[in-house]
Amino acid sequence: MTITIIIVSCLVVGIVGLICGLGLGVASEKFKVEVDEKEVAVRNALPGNNCGACGFPGCDGCAHAIASGEAPVNQCPVGGKPVAEKIGAIMGVQAGEAEKYVALVRCSGTCDAAKKRSNNVGPTSCKLINVLPGGTDKACTYGCLGGGDCVAACKFDAIHVVNGVAVVDKEKCVSCGQCVKACPKKLIELVPYKSKFHVRCVSQEKGKAVMDACSAGCIGCTICTKQCHFDAIHMNGNVAQIDYSKCRNCSLCAQKCPKSVIN
Repeated sequence: MTITIIIVSCLVVGIVGLICGLGLGVASEKFKVEVDEKEVAVRNALPGNNCGACGFPGCDGCAHAIASGEAPVNQCPVGGKPVAEKIGAIMGVQAGEAEKYVALVRCSGTCDAAKKRSNNVGPTSCKLINVLPGGTDKACTYGCLGGGDCVAACKFDAIHVVNGVAVVDKEKCVSCGQCVKACPKKLIELVPYKSKFHVRCVSQEKGKAVMDACSAGCIGCTICTKQCHFDAIHMNGNVAQIDYSKCRNCSLCAQKCPKSVIN
């Protein structure tokens, strides 16, 4: 009797399993999602950092956009030209010349140049320092806080705090944009790799106030704007700003800057 029950039980379980298996097979075939082989190939060609620098939600989103024609094959700034060429071969198009960008910290307020108004013995995180009453211990409230939030955000060891100011290693930077997002002062921007001259200051204070706070700040004298033959530098409020699409790296603005802020 016991053996009969065991045999019947096994048969019932086997039959139920067979029916479930057949049902799952039919359902998977009926409701299957078509996979775009090109999208899979593009995804495999991407570096996999999922940094979001391409403007899409991770590498999966970037791959889908490229495969569907919503983004160019050189959409990934981290992969650069080598990855663009691989994806171009997959998509059957030319990769084109993707201009390389790198991060730039627009501040010259090192420990030697920036004057201090207090001695910060509290938090070291830029985000925390930025929300404290009075904020930074530097006299300039526009400059780099030196807490290194950007350093922690960079996965490529391309940015470090040197003498109180974050400095980018152009050769390591892949323009992922994570340091840009991490900086609460909005001091970091992406600029063309080929650009040689930058206004490393964002202070909107007027001349005397700038000099009282930092010996390396832009005093808004407008001398640089009068030197450029390419209409590539203009005043943004009280600070000079370069239009990199027009700049020819002629260096005239840097030569004439009385504070050596353009370098």
